[in-house]
Amino acid sequence: MEEVNRIKVVLCEKKLTSKWLSEQLGVNPSTVSKWCTNSSQPDLSTILKISDLLKVDIKELFVREYKQYLLSKENK
Repeated sequence: MEEVNRIKVVLCEKKLTSKWLSEQLGVNPSTVSKWCTNSSQPDLSTILKISDLLKVDIKELFVREYKQYLLSKENK
């Protein structure tokens, strides 16, 4: 089963493009494309910047079920 890339998913959820993200970070669009296809990954400082730009908790970029986990904690 192919792993779904969280950066790609969050970009889609926020209705943003990888081109937008590359412009915000000042990196080549092909770099973001590699992140979104799991052929390479950003370093930790870049992941922090991405989470700030996308206005999500950094954990959301790593854990597929993070939103569901938070919702389940709120309901208890």
